[in-house]
Amino acid sequence: MEKLKNEVFTKYSNSKKAIDTGSPESQIAVFTFRIKSLTEHLKSNKKDHATRLSLVKLVGKRKKLITYLKNKNIERYRKILKSLSLRK
Repeated sequence: MEKLKNEVFTKYSNSKKAIDTGSPESQIAVFTFRIKSLTEHLKSNKKDHATRLSLVKLVGKRKKLITYLKNKNIERYRKILKSLSLRK
């Protein structure tokens, strides 16, 4: 899990020198990765309500970060949405 996280951070970070864990793009990418894995888990475990709650919280956090990025820098917002294929 940590190795995959580091790969996502290096792919979507703004800094080329070090792993950038604080940028909105990298956080959105990690949240998207976790949301996809939790969704797969919930497909086979339909009664796991604790996981469902954490999934809803993650979606809310990601939405707030996307909204922040949209208000701050529209080009970076469009770039991250296109690279993660979140919206059409």
